[in-house]
Amino acid sequence: MSNGITAATPDHGRGLDPATSTATSLLDGLKWRQPDAWDRFVYLYTPRIYRWCRGEGLSPDDAADVVQDVFAAVLKDLGKLRRLQPCGSFRAWLRSVTRHRIVDHFRDRKRSPAASGGEPAQQTLLQVPDSLDASESTAPTAEDDAVWRRALQMVGVEFENRTWQAFWRTVVDGEDPSHVAQELAMTVHAVYKARSRVLGRVRTLLGELEGDA
Repeated sequence: MSNGITAATPDHGRGLDPATSTATSLLDGLKWRQPDAWDRFVYLYTPRIYRWCRGEGLSPDDAADVVQDVFAAVLKDLGKLRRLQPCGSFRAWLRSVTRHRIVDHFRDRKRSPAASGGEPAQQTLLQVPDSLDASESTAPTAEDDAVWRRALQMVGVEFENRTWQAFWRTVVDGEDPSHVAQELAMTVHAVYKARSRVLGRVRTLLGELEGDA
């Protein structure tokens, strides 16, 4: 069965070098202000933050502006990351930062959020959690798929084609491992090992940012 990811070709997208963070998670790199970690973070999370902004009624142009405001705020507050705990707290914190910037956007332009529900909807938007441990649903979403898709694009170039195909065809396309093994001239054990290697690399890249990623 498919997990919603649609891009099958590994691609850095912006010329990033994913091999620079093999030993550490992305969150660790952000905590210690590693430039390559910041570049990967911006590439991975731009679609998610943009979707959050559009979901609150911002136009495409305004959403793009707020995305930049969010990154500026995160860059300013990177020291707070050292106080975050794993299992989704980073995602909740990032959403909180985003919602604060959305509220600032509407206040600066002296207009109400373009969301259904009128005044109650506006009050809901203004009630942004201040706690760094604010909870958030961990159910898979389109935003999660976007992050995973870009993570896969970044790590895909690290693997030989047969390893990548064994992973993609069994995990994303949902093909039977024994069938894939036969077509790729691999053992079933090797197919499972290939799957594990790719998934492990993605988990290392995302680390605590995605909790159970």
